[in-house]
Amino acid sequence: MAKKGTNDTCSFCGRPDSDVNLLIAGISAHICDKCVDQAYLIVKDSLKSDKGFGGLLDRKTLPNPKQIKEFLDQYIIGQDDAKRYLSVSVYNHYKRLLQEVGEDDIEIEKSNIIMVGPTGTGKTMLARTIAKLLHVPFAIVDATVLTEAGYVGEDIESILTRLLQAADYDVAAAERGIVFIDEIDKIARKGDNPSITRDVSGEGVQQGLLKLLEGSIVNVPPQGGRKHPDQKMIAVNTKNILFVCGGAFDGIERKIAQRLNTRVVGYSSALKNADIDRKELLKYITPQDLKSFGLIPEIIGRLPILTYLNALDHSALRRILTEPKNSIIKQYLKLFTMDDVELTFDEDVYDYIVDKAVEYKLGARGLRSIVETVMMEAMFTIPSSKEKSLHITKDYAIKQLESSNLDRLKNSYE
Repeated sequence: MAKKGTNDTCSFCGRPDSDVNLLIAGISAHICDKCVDQAYLIVKDSLKSDKGFGGLLDRKTLPNPKQIKEFLDQYIIGQDDAKRYLSVSVYNHYKRLLQEVGEDDIEIEKSNIIMVGPTGTGKTMLARTIAKLLHVPFAIVDATVLTEAGYVGEDIESILTRLLQAADYDVAAAERGIVFIDEIDKIARKGDNPSITRDVSGEGVQQGLLKLLEGSIVNVPPQGGRKHPDQKMIAVNTKNILFVCGGAFDGIERKIAQRLNTRVVGYSSALKNADIDRKELLKYITPQDLKSFGLIPEIIGRLPILTYLNALDHSALRRILTEPKNSIIKQYLKLFTMDDVELTFDEDVYDYIVDKAVEYKLGARGLRSIVETVMMEAMFTIPSSKEKSLHITKDYAIKQLESSNLDRLKNSYE
């Protein structure tokens, strides 16, 4: 680094050391901090154009549906049907992007997908995991904050703002991206019939989503619509953007049961419904049930692929706790390893944690809450102690849970 007050100048821009914050000396040249920043941006743009979104994919390197599902299997336990539907949808989306213009007169249309499943079964986790594999911009948005234009809340166009940000405002890249809309069930209208009043956070949002899902040119505010009203809009074509929606649809099982007529008394109806698995009614879900729940027919038609996620049983939760690459137990082992502490568990501790998660009915999310409660005291004391090992027993886990307020969850979800 050149000292201040010398006669050295930047070999790139010619600025003397008195006009720059930092002048870095080389063997026979100097470079200032401003030129370093400029060079970084040039290199970043060059790499982005060479290896950017979709730049590494061609028909030979395109992962097939089985490979996509195998990647998902490393992080998510079970839910094979949902993985298959999602893998095929993403695979076909890539093929649409790689389709050469003028090959023939056949134009492949996109197939948006909607996933239905109870809370904590892995809908958002599926979306986040598949984002690790993708070479296209990927954005996850929450439908609960959306309202019809002109009302308090976020405009529908803010969905594409998130996608633009994920693509570093590269419009061409964003126009072939994937958007996951979470909590899609929260914008269902209040009844099966059209509303006679303004339903600005329900039916109004669904109407606004129609043009995005179908494919049209939308003017998107790059920084959000209401805080910066004078900003220049960016035109984005949603024709090649794949939309994946997910929601819990709490109570939709009753709609399915009514349609299947499972409560009709009689010999013939008993024979008809003998093969129906009443514990897993979601496997019988149809678009008709989504309409009964409160989604308008127009938006259902733009989400042609419908799949479901099973509720997690004891064995699935047990595997989720320890098997995936990013499992909860492996995360805590890593945390303690960073403090040079060897963490071990008794096997019956895992079964106890899973039993509590089933009792609280919180799905996979409940596992983290319970493990966090069990480990909180140790995480507080171990870093300041000289201990190099920690072994967790079932008695220790029971003691930590009993001393916490976590049991209140049981009462709140019964």
